[in-house]
Amino acid sequence: MGHTSLEKLIRLQRKTSSIRNICILAHVDHGKTTLADCLVASNGIISTRLAGKLRYLDSREDEQIRGITMKSSAISLHYAAGESEYLINLIDSPGHVDFSSEVSTAVRLCDGAIVVVDAVEGVCPQTQAVLRQAWLENIRPVLVINKIDRLIIELKLSPQEAYTHLQKILEQVNAVTGTLFTSKVLEERAVKEVEVQEALSEPSSGELVYDWSAGLEETDDSHLYFSPDQGNVVFASAIDSWGFSIHQFAQIYCQKMGVRSEVLQKTLWGDFYLNAKAKKIMKGAQSKGKKPLFVQLVLDNIWSLYDAVVTRRDKEKVEKIVASLGLTVMARDLRHSDPKVLLSAICSQWLPVSQAVLSMVCEKLPSPSEIGAERVERLMSVGTRRFDSLPEKTQELKQVFLDCTSEETAPVIVFVSKMFAVDSKALPQNRQRPLTQEEITQRRDLARQRHAEKQAASQSAENPESANAGGTPAVTSANSTNTDTDALCAQTEALTVKPTAEEEEKEHFIAFARVYSGVVRRGQRVFVLGPKYDPALSLRTLPDGCSAADPLPSVPHLACCTLEHLYMLMGRELEELEEVPAGNVLGIGGMEEFILKSATISTSPACPPFTPLNFEATPIVRVAIEPKHPSEMPKLVRGMRLLNQADPCAEVLIQETGEHVLVTAGEVHLQRCLDDLRERFAKIGISASKPIIPFRETVIRPPKVDMVNEEMGRQQKVAVIHQAKDEQSKYPEGVHVDSTGLVTLTTPNKMATVGIRAVPLPEEVTRLLEGNSELIRTMEQFSLFAREGKTLEISQKTLEEIQGFKSKLEGLLQGHKWRNAVERIWAFGPRRCGPNILLNSVEGYRRPSVWQCVEREKEKSEAVMLRDFDNSIVSGFQLATLSGPMCEEPLMGVCFSVESWEIKFSSQLTQQDSVEEDSVSQQALEADNNASAPVSGESELGGANAVEATPSSGSGQGRRKGDTTDCYGPFSGQLIAAMKEACRYAFQAKPQRLMAAMYTCEIMATADVLGRVYGVLSKREGRVLNEEMKEGTDMFIIRAVLPVAESFGFADEMRKRTSGLASPQLVFSHWEVISSDPFWVPTTEEEYLHFGEKADSANQALKYMNAVRKRKGLYVEEKIVEHAEKQRTLSKNK
Repeated sequence: MGHTSLEKLIRLQRKTSSIRNICILAHVDHGKTTLADCLVASNGIISTRLAGKLRYLDSREDEQIRGITMKSSAISLHYAAGESEYLINLIDSPGHVDFSSEVSTAVRLCDGAIVVVDAVEGVCPQTQAVLRQAWLENIRPVLVINKIDRLIIELKLSPQEAYTHLQKILEQVNAVTGTLFTSKVLEERAVKEVEVQEALSEPSSGELVYDWSAGLEETDDSHLYFSPDQGNVVFASAIDSWGFSIHQFAQIYCQKMGVRSEVLQKTLWGDFYLNAKAKKIMKGAQSKGKKPLFVQLVLDNIWSLYDAVVTRRDKEKVEKIVASLGLTVMARDLRHSDPKVLLSAICSQWLPVSQAVLSMVCEKLPSPSEIGAERVERLMSVGTRRFDSLPEKTQELKQVFLDCTSEETAPVIVFVSKMFAVDSKALPQNRQRPLTQEEITQRRDLARQRHAEKQAASQSAENPESANAGGTPAVTSANSTNTDTDALCAQTEALTVKPTAEEEEKEHFIAFARVYSGVVRRGQRVFVLGPKYDPALSLRTLPDGCSAADPLPSVPHLACCTLEHLYMLMGRELEELEEVPAGNVLGIGGMEEFILKSATISTSPACPPFTPLNFEATPIVRVAIEPKHPSEMPKLVRGMRLLNQADPCAEVLIQETGEHVLVTAGEVHLQRCLDDLRERFAKIGISASKPIIPFRETVIRPPKVDMVNEEMGRQQKVAVIHQAKDEQSKYPEGVHVDSTGLVTLTTPNKMATVGIRAVPLPEEVTRLLEGNSELIRTMEQFSLFAREGKTLEISQKTLEEIQGFKSKLEGLLQGHKWRNAVERIWAFGPRRCGPNILLNSVEGYRRPSVWQCVEREKEKSEAVMLRDFDNSIVSGFQLATLSGPMCEEPLMGVCFSVESWEIKFSSQLTQQDSVEEDSVSQQALEADNNASAPVSGESELGGANAVEATPSSGSGQGRRKGDTTDCYGPFSGQLIAAMKEACRYAFQAKPQRLMAAMYTCEIMATADVLGRVYGVLSKREGRVLNEEMKEGTDMFIIRAVLPVAESFGFADEMRKRTSGLASPQLVFSHWEVISSDPFWVPTTEEEYLHFGEKADSANQALKYMNAVRKRKGLYVEEKIVEHAEKQRTLSKNK
């Protein structure tokens, strides 16, 4: 196919039914970019000979050096099938786990995906991840089994073995899809059952027997799976430029065999064979020991071609094959020393991979107008809101999405999935344009004139006498020539406009977007909707029928802007467009001021913001960055701001210490971000700290065995008691710790006392809290609104989720000490939604429940009031959980139970301090507080009439009333500090442990390097979970967990030690308690014998803790020099 003109692509953009928006998804190194090259070459953009070598869509230099894709990039291709013409917007995405956020941005803009699987490696971890991402976004996948040449050349399988191997790969892929489908069906079925039970008013007398398989049997899932006879699988070798679907071979053989192509298409894959005598296709090839049709008619031919061209290099046989296939191969290809060149020349004509893949894409993948209703509802339902709860005008837009029309009346809806940076030179408006005929003529005249001048000047230099004899006229003519020349030079310079140095340096951002409805035009005014935009609020605020061009009142998370430039994305190049109709992928210029990472653009304020993208990788690797020259700090700040905008996954933040911190998804991602900062965004020398490794602090139940696995004896218990007594003497005045771990602490002014006990939470509860942080945040928001006298609308689905979360929590917190604990939860922390709990165990104090949103009716019947300074207790708890006593890291899995809370002070002090209380706006109770005087300390303990004072009810008035001044500062502040310290002491009274962030590590390695893999893992504190061999290969898959702290340089070391035969994939998994106690000292005889008197062997937990303390500038107890008198000089050492 020849080069396609831009005009043809623009014409095809208007026909929505012939557009296909697709992305290529796969594990790293499975051949995505090589396949993309073959598809790009089919449009004449690059040479077919360079396909696979050029990697056209890897436009970054570091992508070419490393040989992996790091950024998703798009290109528009033309494909003609018979009379039909198609526009294919192809997005190539990365396969490396560090860049999985780029996959999310690509998948959101597409309707279909090509999933590429390596024929040797099969389904890998990232293959499963991309299939899951495609499933979550409701896009339809098709399968390409790539690198089949490796089965012939590397594994040397026979056609029959290769067929069995390919069947297994298909089963593996379908197993992943089946798992996703099953979980969805069961979830829907469970929801239906709940609805049916709620609808039935009478409870059923007998026990309900729940049949989980019923939903699966009723639902049709045949369309989901990959099967060659359905036409959604292509077998290919992109590097050798060939690929085929069953349909192509069915067309080839239907005339030769006299069998209808429909029959062949169904029987070419499967347990069918050809009965030569009866000339019939029959079933049961395996049981009768016959060759399946796929082996006989397809694989045998490909194997014999490879045998003739690559293995034996049999010229005569090659010429026969070429003649029988009716191909023309150039003589230079036949003579070429590399057999792969000849192979590629034959295969690219016989079975062109682009033809097979693009025809499958056009037939099997949907156009933008076929978008499903379920996908639309999912895109429009943000956060906890259900589609039904959205305003009516917003729900009406669903039809607009489904129609995907480009009519004038249709509202424009565009989603921007990411922002990417381009050089100003790459923009079409700055590109050097070709010269017109007139400009060429002018330049030619100027060149001739300059040449004539040079000749004249050289002649005058040779004959100075004759020149002087001429006198004045010669000078005059020379001057006139010079003026003409200057004028021509000025004209020429005007023709070639050079951008200023400032323009050249400036980075331009282009929004990577897709039009879902309407026609986007250059210069059009639109609304930019931020991720937190609420259409219900804006519809109440803005006038009906308003547009972005009108002067409007300000609405939160809504901005108006003009679309300055529209671009067609053509890989490394951009083509400027005037308008883009619905269903197309495009680039939008000039949006950097309005969009940070992603946003929704619309001409209708009723449009909701799209659901946030699903990111598989969590940013976990942090480094502090500073410029090498402090004077360049402003450049670094600007550069980090640009980097934050250009990368969908990177996070940039400034810590309390003033450090500029960059958070990335992994080591490769970090390296790329640092290179971008140095060379593109900041353009200065920067120095990055060692990675800042996150830890968590926790407490555990007292261990039953000591460090040498001996059961705790009486001797050790006595030693521990003595140790506890020594520690008690260290506590300051006003702090008392009893033997059970209850800490009682009094405020400096002796007016309040709090009693706190720390209890470790069960591991399952910690995981549950961590996984439901969004629900906890919603509950907290509801409680906040309730205290302000407002109501927050929460969808029924979210309420059901909160109720389910509560019942799970009740199920996990069983036993005597957790009795009624869920109802007594005071707060979650840190940041009010973390994995720690504050429990209200104060006798006689009942406060509004954190479960208010699911217990509204109950709460209305019993008016429960907050005590004064309730929020000080919560704030103290939040501060204590945010930075623990071990190394100021957040706490995890700790429950602080408030056992007692007594306040004894005068009413004047209450009036003075309540005003400054850190309460989270209690404006609804303002009138009551101004009218009634604060109650005394005794009634407060009862808590029935206690009302928290408001911060808004005139703090000046409160100050005038309270004449007493406390030298220790405001009482609420004292209580916060006392609560924080009490929590810290309670934490220290229990066995303390550090929690390390853990990666799950999947390593594919051959049997001969297995020992080295284990060596590297054990050196870095890794733990192997399981190891299995891939059937039909000599590859092992090792699954292990590895601490994030030990992971830096792990991939490089693994590759070096195994000579590149093993490559790990690291994904953040969970937090794990480090078993060793960082404060441990030997107490028993066995421990002294085992560890020595000083026990100075490496304590991993202490090493981590001290490293964090050093980084934060905290005190570290360590000896720098020991036994100095024993050190000898170098001269004595000789």
